[in-house]
Amino acid sequence: MMQDYNFEEYLRKALSNSISSKNPSENAKNKARKLSPSYYQDLKEKLLIEYDKKSLMDVMDCKISKTSFGDVLKITKKERINFEIADNDFKHQMNSNLKLLPKIGPKKEQNLKNKGFDTIESLTNHDRYCDSASKFLRDLDEMSFCEIIDLLDSNRYSKKCRDNIIKSISLTEKENFKFMDIETKGLSNVPIILIGVAEIKGKYIHASQYFLRDYAEEASIIDAYLSHLDEDSVHVTFNGKTFDVPFIKNRCRYNRIDADLDLAHLDLMYFAKNLWSEKLPNCQLQTIEKELFGIERIDDVPGQYIPGYYDAYLEKNNIGPVVPIIEHNAQDIISLSSFLDKMYRDVN
Repeated sequence: MMQDYNFEEYLRKALSNSISSKNPSENAKNKARKLSPSYYQDLKEKLLIEYDKKSLMDVMDCKISKTSFGDVLKITKKERINFEIADNDFKHQMNSNLKLLPKIGPKKEQNLKNKGFDTIESLTNHDRYCDSASKFLRDLDEMSFCEIIDLLDSNRYSKKCRDNIIKSISLTEKENFKFMDIETKGLSNVPIILIGVAEIKGKYIHASQYFLRDYAEEASIIDAYLSHLDEDSVHVTFNGKTFDVPFIKNRCRYNRIDADLDLAHLDLMYFAKNLWSEKLPNCQLQTIEKELFGIERIDDVPGQYIPGYYDAYLEKNNIGPVVPIIEHNAQDIISLSSFLDKMYRDVN
């Protein structure tokens, strides 16, 4: 009898999550509203009223910064963070991964280890692999973090080495991570309207966002972002290899900005799918936030509505429609630091 009751209760709850059920839950109603364009039209009108005659400096920590292309509005945010990368002696782990040498796969590696060749260093005494092992060890001492990531990423036995890419972050300083995200007027050949970058400094994460007050400032916000980068910087993004970094490169060319963006890059979307796909409904950024970190956003604006919200900001001279876009971007870049910290702990 209890079993039947539990099934009926389960069925009732499952059906209540559908908007087409007789008695849909409030959660189902909210989801349905947020799939409707009218919901975001109403939200935009509400924001226009709420922020009428206010400036971003009234509601956020802002200042005007100078770049070689002109002034730019910089929005800052600071939060305490627990981000520590414990030493995992990763170069020793690399030395034990014989598959990093050419022509060694899992079976060959196991055969070699069965014969006592447990490390790449030991293979310097092997008749066939001595030269490649010696070269690898010489090169390893001189490799930059970017080159190590490229080596691991290009290895054909990718699943294991993908975990190793996350493990390898112990080889760089946490201050080098640039947690980055952009918001744009569309998917290609349109201006960037916001660039956010977060950096770890001691026990805090500092977010800097550069907002496009009008189209003439695009070169300035890009230049302001570039000022955060140097040769040791590591881009940390979510789908940034496919979208954000190529988009910035394109806009650099358009604005005739000379920039080197070919830096070490950790695109956490790929690692999230590798590590968490079996335990999550999907591996979208906001799903990860909700399921693994208990973060649920309110009045978040999906990407397809951002161009229209930005147009309303320009047409009405009213910051209301861009406030949730800026807040969304700040949450994205801060969340990336939590993702990377958890990924490192998971793979170690």
